[in-house]
Amino acid sequence: MNALLNALPLSLQAALLLVASNVFMTFAWYGHLKNMASKPWIVAAVASWGIALFEYLLQVPANRIGIRQLNVGQLKVMQEVISLSVFVPFAIFYLGQPFKLDYIWAALCLVGAAYFMFRT
Repeated sequence: MNALLNALPLSLQAALLLVASNVFMTFAWYGHLKNMASKPWIVAAVASWGIALFEYLLQVPANRIGIRQLNVGQLKVMQEVISLSVFVPFAIFYLGQPFKLDYIWAALCLVGAAYFMFRT
């Protein structure tokens, strides 16, 4: 697996690790709203911290790899685009939230942010 990842461009390696990290992050931040709604908040917090450990085990290497090719602003904007790309399907399909036109407007704002951060 590591050899396969190393064969990819650095920015793609970082992006793939950030996608995986964001899946864990989204479950850590919002999964308890569905699965632990009846539990005390402290139980949800401890469970979320446990999930977040896996987020950080992917996010830290992603940023260390990404910074070798991207600047920190580009890395941050890429993270935000990935975060929204993971969050919207999670909110709709896992949490059962209705699709909102605001998701499209937010995505367009991120496209603009990405344009300005990645233009040369």
